[in-house]
Amino acid sequence: MDTAALGAFVRQQRKDRGLTQLDVAELAEVSDRFLRELEHGKPSVEIGKVINVLAVLGYDLCLLYTSDA
Repeated sequence: MDTAALGAFVRQQRKDRGLTQLDVAELAEVSDRFLRELEHGKPSVEIGKVINVLAVLGYDLCLLYTSDA
């Protein structure tokens, strides 16, 4: 999953739950600017903050090993 797909996923999950960007930002203890950048697929987002946002939405970040790398 690339950053654009991650951002689209976060945006859709947020909207499905009826939350605003500000709601999620406050719950995840990140800035609303960070959340906007995440949802727009900015490639240099901080992974710790991404994990916080995903946790608010009910998800964990899992790493999968593939031999394609």
